[in-house]
Amino acid sequence: MSKIAKDQTIINDRIRAKEVRLIAQDGEQLGVKPTKEAMEMAERVELDLVLVAPKAKPPVARIMDYGKYKYEQQKKDKEARKKQKTINVKEIRLSPTIEEHDFNTKLKNAKKFIAKEDKVKVSIRFRGRAITHKDIGRKVLERFAEELKDVATVEQRPKMEGRSMFLVVAPITETK
Repeated sequence: MSKIAKDQTIINDRIRAKEVRLIAQDGEQLGVKPTKEAMEMAERVELDLVLVAPKAKPPVARIMDYGKYKYEQQKKDKEARKKQKTINVKEIRLSPTIEEHDFNTKLKNAKKFIAKEDKVKVSIRFRGRAITHKDIGRKVLERFAEELKDVATVEQRPKMEGRSMFLVVAPITETK
């Protein structure tokens, strides 16, 4: 029974409907048939009876080779995953009172991440009374974004969240 829960496909003797709209292996509509008769027809041609639209009235079943069908689905899924691009978000932490050299080091790291086509979340954590000077943190973030404008675009403007302020930059994508 665990197989049904995994891929949700109901086949052969697991079909509980009294009658089904039957489709032959060549795609021909055979009309509404009792499930027992449809099962016998599938067994005669040594194929499976697969419920393709269980919510329909009556449910739609197709005579097919289920193993081959499942293999084709796995191949399609694998191909789709291959073409999918995963986007990583790297985080760089700054402080409102960051020194010039530290700022440049963090900037260099951000450029490395953007060159690898990762998004960069730049955050500033305000500690103690520094939270009363949010404007200083905002200036640091805006300067960081300004320095990156030739390689990245600001995806999210500086925003406060609790005691942190952050901004998200993404690599500039070529649309040609």
